[in-house]
Amino acid sequence: MMKKHLLILSAAPIFALAACGGNSNGGTDAMNSGDTITNVPAGETGMGDNMGAMNGMDGNAMAVAPMTGQDFANTVAASDAFEIAAGKLAQQKATTADLKSFGKQMVEDHTKSTAMLKTAGGKASPAITPAPAMTDEQQANLKTLESATGTQFDTAYKSQQVVAHRKALDAVQAYAQGGDVAQLRDFAKDAEPVISKHYDMIKGM
Repeated sequence: MMKKHLLILSAAPIFALAACGGNSNGGTDAMNSGDTITNVPAGETGMGDNMGAMNGMDGNAMAVAPMTGQDFANTVAASDAFEIAAGKLAQQKATTADLKSFGKQMVEDHTKSTAMLKTAGGKASPAITPAPAMTDEQQANLKTLESATGTQFDTAYKSQQVVAHRKALDAVQAYAQGGDVAQLRDFAKDAEPVISKHYDMIKGM
């Protein structure tokens, strides 16, 4: 009997540890409950293979070197493309007027952001052309939104947007402070208050 009790007690910390790490994968089930926000494991790169500076899920400052100008331009371009596509879905599928309006604003503001990014990159020497290819995570998030309906869509869209704008804000703040291309640093400084406003808006919904 003593051996049986010892065996049960020794196993308890293992189950406790598993429970603490249970939400680290950020799977679809957790997103549907509103506890987690993305569709990929938290250990994966936040917004793509070349987006290490946007890894942080907790909103803390990045502990990595600033991105190169090309990497930063690609990161912003992919983020804009995702926001535009997701915003269009929100206008069609969201159940609340606030989320529909937010989606409309995302389409408008991120379309402007893309144009400003291209202008800034064109002024750099050598010129930098953004590559707007969305990452695997962004594509997976869009698939979630495409398949979601009703309030399930609202929950998924809002949670994705909170994380996406936190990552974007971290990225522009980091590049504005230590970026290697002056024209893109200026772009990052101009983009920061806009992204910050978006972030505050979606958190308040």
